[in-house]
Parts: sequence; structure tokens; C-alpha cells
Amino acid sequence: MKVFIYPPNSMILQDLVERFGHTPLALAKEIERRVNDPELDSPPMNITEIDVKVGLKYAAIEVPSGVRGRLAMFGPLIDEAEAAIIVNNFPSTFGCMACARTNELTIYLIKQKRVPTLELDYPTNEEEVEDFIARIKGFLEGLK
Repeated sequence: MKVFIYPPNSMILQDLVERFGHTPLALAKEIERRVNDPELDSPPMNITEIDVKVGLKYAAIEVPSGVRGRLAMFGPLIDEAEAAIIVNNFPSTFGCMACARTNELTIYLIKQKRVPTLELDYPTNEEEVEDFIARIKGFLEGLK
């Protein structure tokens, strides 16, 4: 199944989804698709005017263009999602999103999609880490 991960740039979640035989819908893959010039230092510079217009499908015109630009990448991934994993209260090293409004709209769109969703808090100790991974494993195995 195609599983949207939140935060969508979390390499940890992407790896776990792949390990359990599913396709992660992740930001890295979307940015990789857009990068055409190896000399670019910052792939988000590849967001075009068309992308910002695509973002209008997911957010109103009054929403800042940066939010619409991010949603132009996240929205199509959410549209493809057959399931989702949402991690709350994560540190920036786990997958910083950098924009509170984008975060709110992304989670809203995931929940509106009404696909099987696992929502959990970022673990803060070893016991919570074990539970975190066990819950993700159980969720992903249950999708097969």
C-alpha cells in the first residue's frame, strides 16, 4: 500500500514503511523527481508557478504562497495515500516541517482523506521507542 508519512521528510518513517513492504509517500522522492540540474543547492527552488497554482487545490488564495508551494508537493502525495502515519511532537531532527500553517493543513488533509491512519507521539525514552516501532510495525502489517 501507499503510506503517507508525516512529517513527510522523515527518513526514519520512510525506512520503516519500506521495511514492511509498503511504498512511502515521502517528500524526498517528490523533490528527487523535480531536480533536473545537479548544480542546484536547494531543490525547493524547483517549485514553479504551476506548482503554486496546483497548491490552490489544497489551500485558499489568501494562504501564503510558500504554504501553497509546500502543499503543491504534499497534496498529490496525500491524494495517492491509501494509509498514513502521523507523528506528533517531533523534534526538528526527526523531520522539520518549518511552517506551522503547512503542518496544520497537511494533517487536516490527511484526516479528511479518511484512510487508515496511525497517529502517535514522538518517543522520549527507550521504552517509548520500542512501543513506537511496535505500533508502527503492527499498523503496517495490518495493512496487508
